[in-house]
Amino acid sequence: MHDSLFPGFQAFRIKTDTAVEIHGEIGGSGPPLLLLHGHPQTHAIWHKAAPVLSRHFTVIACDLRGYGDSSKPAGTTDHANYSKRAMAADMLAVMRHHGFERFRVMAHDRGARVAHRLMADHPDAVERAVLLDIAPTLAMYEQTSDAFARAYWHWFFLIQPAPLPERLIEADPAAYIRDVMGRRSAGLAPFDPRALDEYRRCLGLPGTAHGICEDYRAAAGIDLEHDRADRGAGRQLAMPLLVLWGEHGVVHRCFDPLREWRKVAARVEGEALPCGHYIPEEAPDALLARALPFLLS
Repeated sequence: MHDSLFPGFQAFRIKTDTAVEIHGEIGGSGPPLLLLHGHPQTHAIWHKAAPVLSRHFTVIACDLRGYGDSSKPAGTTDHANYSKRAMAADMLAVMRHHGFERFRVMAHDRGARVAHRLMADHPDAVERAVLLDIAPTLAMYEQTSDAFARAYWHWFFLIQPAPLPERLIEADPAAYIRDVMGRRSAGLAPFDPRALDEYRRCLGLPGTAHGICEDYRAAAGIDLEHDRADRGAGRQLAMPLLVLWGEHGVVHRCFDPLREWRKVAARVEGEALPCGHYIPEEAPDALLARALPFLLS
């Protein structure tokens, strides 16, 4: 996968202070840009955009803890080691390892939730960010409707106590990829077969099912505590944000992303793109046309 989807990039594996190892790819030159993926995928989501981005940036595309080829530690009772705070600290460690104290971020889905916490906890590190197809986690849970719960059923399946969801995913990881990703608006047609093979391989690795469940368990618990603490203290993100979402997706149908992000950030712009949820793979040209000028400014 490395050679065919990310030609010219170099794979890396970095151990953080918490002994978690983060896997990723680095390539290109110029100012640093951190790329983060969503569920149930890996950094391979960026393979269509990375060649263009690497002409302008030093691109660092990582697998989140629990996903891909990064570490998959056993979850703690409070799920704190899969909190977005812990996952954001992983990414800060990766960027510092590569010599970058300040950088830009583009992130999709779960990775965008990690980016949100990274900006909140380490505001001096993130210059600006592009967030793809999410509203803030707290807003989405507090505004859960029947339509949202039916469309994002996996949010409520994955948070069930271990080992029930893990056991069901591990019984047929390829079916989980097919059913979760293939039931979105575009089906499986937008995905390169090599990328799909990578998602299937990684979901079948020991510990991945547990890691992704812990990510969601943390989001439904300790992450909400952190978000409510920010809201209670009146903290807002100060760096510029570009928020993009798919006009055929659930976020577009069930939420007002710009309104929700403007509740937590002072400088927000954005709009819907002509695609569904998986923006980097469904609409890479539209994404780059909107995101590149923002990231370069």
